[in-house]
Amino acid sequence: MSGASDPTSDAALVARVGRGDRAALRLLFMRHHMRVYRFVVRQTGSESMADDIANEVFLEVWRQAPRFEGRSQVSTWLLGIARFKALSALRKRREETLEEGQAEAVADSADTPEVAAMKEDKGAALRRFVDMLSEEHRVVVDLAYYHGKSVTEIGEILAVPVATVKTRMFYARKKLGEALKAAGYDRGWP
Repeated sequence: MSGASDPTSDAALVARVGRGDRAALRLLFMRHHMRVYRFVVRQTGSESMADDIANEVFLEVWRQAPRFEGRSQVSTWLLGIARFKALSALRKRREETLEEGQAEAVADSADTPEVAAMKEDKGAALRRFVDMLSEEHRVVVDLAYYHGKSVTEIGEILAVPVATVKTRMFYARKKLGEALKAAGYDRGWP
């Protein structure tokens, strides 16, 4: 059983949340919190920030559920909300950091990127190289490979055309392949 006929489907739960059903919100939270949390950790690099933002996402679901039209999957909608909140939090954090003048206090790594990569296995190196990508390239890789989202869904989450997603993915894969090759991993990016 799935879709509208299943009272526990994501879409049915959002409809129930829209009518004020707190149990439905708890079920959505249990079902999707970890996915949202992991996505936000990758976006912000901060577990504590991700915990706060993930909780805010479900508060926003409570507020927006009556207006959810079901044009995308619920998980896509949730990650779109999470992305917006993560970007807002990062912007705010950057502004606060600049105001406090702490930018020069960031420590530099003792290892060069090549030495650090040789200490890791390919999977760990790949994750590190993904983190080093520009924000627009990192997020498409994260959504596609770590969250299993399609190009269309990524476009919805990021509010960009599908062609833009494809272009960003092409350049992200190219940069990852170059980084892996430079670090001594012959086969590169899949």
